[in-house]
Amino acid sequence: MQQQKTDNFSKFGKNFQEKLCQLMLQDRPFCDQITEVLDIEFLETKYLQVFVQVILDYRQRYGVHPSYEILATIFKSGISEYDAAVQKQVRDYYTRIISSSMVDGAEFVKDTAMDFCRKQVLKQAMMKSVGLLKSSSFDEISKVINDALKLGSDNNFGHDWMADFESRFKIKARNPITTGWERMDGFCKGGLGKSELGVVIAPTGAGKSMVLVHLGSQALKEGKTVVHYTLELGDTVVGQRYDSCITGIPLNDLMMNKEEIFDQISDIEGNLIVKEYPTKSATTQSIKNHLDKLKKRGIHPDMVIVDYADLLRPVKSRNEKRHELETLYEELRGIAQTMECPIWTASQTNRSGLNAEVITMEAISEAFNKCFVADFIFTVSRTIEDKKANMGRIFLAKNRNGPDGLVLPIFMDTANVCIKILEDQEELEHQRANPVENAKEHIKNKYSHLLSK
Repeated sequence: MQQQKTDNFSKFGKNFQEKLCQLMLQDRPFCDQITEVLDIEFLETKYLQVFVQVILDYRQRYGVHPSYEILATIFKSGISEYDAAVQKQVRDYYTRIISSSMVDGAEFVKDTAMDFCRKQVLKQAMMKSVGLLKSSSFDEISKVINDALKLGSDNNFGHDWMADFESRFKIKARNPITTGWERMDGFCKGGLGKSELGVVIAPTGAGKSMVLVHLGSQALKEGKTVVHYTLELGDTVVGQRYDSCITGIPLNDLMMNKEEIFDQISDIEGNLIVKEYPTKSATTQSIKNHLDKLKKRGIHPDMVIVDYADLLRPVKSRNEKRHELETLYEELRGIAQTMECPIWTASQTNRSGLNAEVITMEAISEAFNKCFVADFIFTVSRTIEDKKANMGRIFLAKNRNGPDGLVLPIFMDTANVCIKILEDQEELEHQRANPVENAKEHIKNKYSHLLSK
């Protein structure tokens, strides 16, 4: 028993123990689980023991997990029974952890701490059972061992309405990444947020890939790391579209402006990785594996773009194509949640959307259900006349974070991947009323403030 008293977390180091205590505060189900097997003496420093004891005492007294605000109050005046040095250490530690929402290696810390604590409890039970061998029945001894094995098992039954009361009032940061269109951002609360899936829907030739490049370029300008998967175009072709979108130099003139392009993109703080897969050769697992490799190299994506999901190969073949497509979009949403970053992709419309004025979700090709898992969906429609006039419309088909059903007029010049949302629908109708041959001149005169680069 004396040897048991000396066992603690010291062999894992101070940093490990600080992460463990932070996780106990942030993750209520984990705190429930480890509390069954944790002895605060396992923590080798006094300030961490005090920190955890305050959490456990509050849970015991009030039946709910403490919030950051509650702990701040307690640490300010409720730990006066400890010496001044310990009080200061507790407050300093608390100040450090509230400024960092993420715990690096959280799952490793949880698994390692649980394994250690459960082994200590089992060791105690085994030592106790030795003393029972002469005086107790087999069933009594078996109960001691079985009870020890049950402690610390996964007991996360979900969101507990009472125990998790405080968690419902925590502000959850979406950390949205702008679309580059102020009007669009206003409708979707700043852009697409982390763990969210956005889908661009358009018929063939309408500019789906151009729109995805635009979205990626805006993220790059914000200093974000973008990973762009192309399943149809070459990686260098996609890279050139980013060059054109960011610099404003037409695609046909890129070769003649190499030095100027390099100078301009050198000032971009963001990082772009373009990964090319042959059509129907990559699966969502291929994308996940690639993202994991990037993370191991220290590249953490802020946005993922898949151009486009319909061209992925399903991990498991199904009888009907619509079921395969539904699964692909569900798996992409899962990757967004795992990576905690937004994912943009595109989808093709059926033939009814080829020359439609406004494309609704009814025109989605093959699988309507794939839109159920998406958080934000907008369509791009461009008739033949629109293409000649560099015009079109965006229709907000689905928006979990704001209004939908809105039609926004756009200017789209595919020569230099320039896409802008205009002021209102009346302006679009006025533009379309002009003869096609005068359309570009009209745009130049009336929308010069919008089209300036």
